[in-house]
Amino acid sequence: MNRRQFLTRSAGMAATGLLAPCLSAATQTTSPDNPWRLRLSTSTLQFRSLSLEQACTRIAALGFEAVDIWGAYENCPHLDDALDRLGADGLKGLLAKHKLKLCAFSTYVGGYAKYAELLGRAGGGVAVQGSAGPCRPEELRDQTKQFLESLKPLVELAEKNGSFLAIENHGNALLDSLDSFKAFVDLNRSPRLGVALAPYHLQAIGASVEKAVEICGPQLFFFYAWQNRPGLGQLPGRGATDFKPWLAALAKINYRWYVNPFMHGQAEPDLMAAALAQAQDYLRRQWPTA
Repeated sequence: MNRRQFLTRSAGMAATGLLAPCLSAATQTTSPDNPWRLRLSTSTLQFRSLSLEQACTRIAALGFEAVDIWGAYENCPHLDDALDRLGADGLKGLLAKHKLKLCAFSTYVGGYAKYAELLGRAGGGVAVQGSAGPCRPEELRDQTKQFLESLKPLVELAEKNGSFLAIENHGNALLDSLDSFKAFVDLNRSPRLGVALAPYHLQAIGASVEKAVEICGPQLFFFYAWQNRPGLGQLPGRGATDFKPWLAALAKINYRWYVNPFMHGQAEPDLMAAALAQAQDYLRRQWPTA
């Protein structure tokens, strides 16, 4: 989708009262008088050994603005617990108690459709899931077009429930290389559909994270602050990666969503909390905006 097409479609949403954060990203620019503000979330997966209430307590105490609630990946109980026990009102109450905004549902296990109504009723946000299997380079555009076609029922659900759907890049997947980002962005026709960018997987193939951010532009809905290192070294401020160029790339496109420090692997809750505090402090030192 080029800029003109994107703005035309987004204008239609604005006319019906559905003005999306991605429209702001497309139409506003940063300047000394309008600096880009770093907004931080993190994922309940980092505290999957705790209850959802305990995870939110930890995340709020660390000073994060928003939370990404995970489904049953690596046996994380949080999203299904919210669906089956809390319901939308209970989840909204829990988030309000801790002054947390709802950043995202990560629906790699279960799929977005299962949680679409809950996400919408809880306030909306982004649902994150994976793409499809890999293909040969000469098949990339055709396979991407087919994949986008297959997402139409989910995109309709997102529109119905006031939410957004973000597809994550991954190794050995359809959405993987810079060329695949370009194909996705060019062929996507929905302002409700975008990309969840995982630098960990881009570093694994030697691809530029900054270039990926540039390609995605206003279609970037989720950003993992996540580097390709072992253990706690995946978090910002611990491995060798300088995150400031990544943040500068996000500022350049006026990214309107959250930056989400993230890692895979389990750590004892106190150790994880200390590592996330360090990650948050590191990111704020790289981009010291209010």
